[in-house]
Amino acid sequence: MEQILANGVYLGSQYAMIALGLTLIFALMNVLNFAHGQMYVIGGFVTYTFYGQWGVPFVLALVMSCVTLAILGALIEKFLFAPVIKGSAREESTMLLAAGIAFFLDALILLVFGEKQRGVPKIVDGVFNYDFRLIMPYDRILICALAILSIVAFIGLMQYTKTGRALRALAQDRTAAQLMGVNVDRYSMIGFALGAMLAGLVGGLLVTITGVNLGMGGPTSIKAFMMVMIGGAGVISGAIWGGIILGFMEAIGLAVLSQYGDITYLLIFISLMIFLAIRPQGLMGKPWG
Repeated sequence: MEQILANGVYLGSQYAMIALGLTLIFALMNVLNFAHGQMYVIGGFVTYTFYGQWGVPFVLALVMSCVTLAILGALIEKFLFAPVIKGSAREESTMLLAAGIAFFLDALILLVFGEKQRGVPKIVDGVFNYDFRLIMPYDRILICALAILSIVAFIGLMQYTKTGRALRALAQDRTAAQLMGVNVDRYSMIGFALGAMLAGLVGGLLVTITGVNLGMGGPTSIKAFMMVMIGGAGVISGAIWGGIILGFMEAIGLAVLSQYGDITYLLIFISLMIFLAIRPQGLMGKPWG
């Protein structure tokens, strides 16, 4: 039981970070960012390049990953999404654009980094062992703690800063926020950059545990969408709960059903379909329409 709880907290914290960036972008711009998983992968490769290849300290490599993805997100919003949103009233336009960006980033990753699995040296050695009932490597404990601190910092940013209040106002009512003097274009770009930065941050953290490769983008996006659907589209607290729930479901499934092969996610998908049939808006979302 202790091992399942620890694995659930570890998985839930990283999943919540992945979902936060996606749901922030959706709340601000009503855009399903299909390229979110690719941004996660780029964050991992940036950390791999600075920390694993060039020997830069891990914290500085993590900062470079955040900065790189924030700049990339700002450029994507300003020069791709913003013109499409202004020029087209159809939501399908942004969905197709997001899918195109995902394919482009996959091709870019393949061109620059190749398709092989990449990894970095452990940032902390050793394993925590509590009477053989709870076994957790110290690097996973550290990554989990950093992920939780990052989530707390993000919540603090959204609640107690001018930028956070502007982003929340924009998410609640875009037209009303504009009438109250919020620079919609500027804060849309900031919000998209922040969402991309969160993807880069968690990618940089997890490259020390799972490594990184080209094929991780698609599955990461799928998991992110699952968490957003569980918690409620566009709801920050819902994204956190969605990540925690998915993390514990995966931890329980892998512990209980490991002898039956790779059946855990099949059952998770079935449970998700049943849940959405009963409550399509998610745990904390408002009813559609």
